[in-house]
Amino acid sequence: MENERDIAIARKGRHIALVIAGTGVAWLVLSIFVGPALGLPGRYALLFDFMALAGFVYAGINTYQLWRMRQDSQR
Repeated sequence: MENERDIAIARKGRHIALVIAGTGVAWLVLSIFVGPALGLPGRYALLFDFMALAGFVYAGINTYQLWRMRQDSQR
């Protein structure tokens, strides 16, 4: 039982790390390189910013869930 919980915690931590890294890289690539290269208007940069914000909020919520999982496993 404890081993399964530790595996679930580790899996969730890796998921959060991938979401944060992927969101940051995608945001930079889309906002700095792809948008200007395609000549997209500034409103698309705002769209990319909101998409990145959604990804980071998702990661924050999952980080809180991970913290709760770790607190419950220590009891």
